[in-house]
Amino acid sequence: MKEVHGNLWDAKADYTVITTNGVVREDGAAVMGRGVAFQAKDRYPGLEYTLGRRIKLRGNHVSLMSKLISFPVKHHWQDPADLELIKQSTEELVILIDHQALTGYPTSHIAMPRPGCGNGRLDWKDVQAVIEPLLDDRFTVYNND
Repeated sequence: MKEVHGNLWDAKADYTVITTNGVVREDGAAVMGRGVAFQAKDRYPGLEYTLGRRIKLRGNHVSLMSKLISFPVKHHWQDPADLELIKQSTEELVILIDHQALTGYPTSHIAMPRPGCGNGRLDWKDVQAVIEPLLDDRFTVYNND
């Protein structure tokens, strides 16, 4: 895993990871009200409905949507991020990227924020201890603090 200071959205990445939660509104839209999820929703109109359908079908799991990958860090948007869920999401992310590589898609640069930090209210050192052993150098964590 690499770490850089910079804006996630400026990365020339093969895939961009967005941190999400597992709540779907009555209208079928995933709740994407803050942080990277909110930024993604603004950049990709209709994303909240695509993600909402995925959550309803598969549950709160990592999901590939073109060049974006949802990465659950919370069960409910009001809760703090969950380190166990972050570990599970990291494991699912690695499996997904390995599969993409095996099928011929470029996977040399996966851009991601510090999952669960910021609106998730976790300390980066705690999160880093969980994800760093699982992620290789294809994964770059962007910190814009």
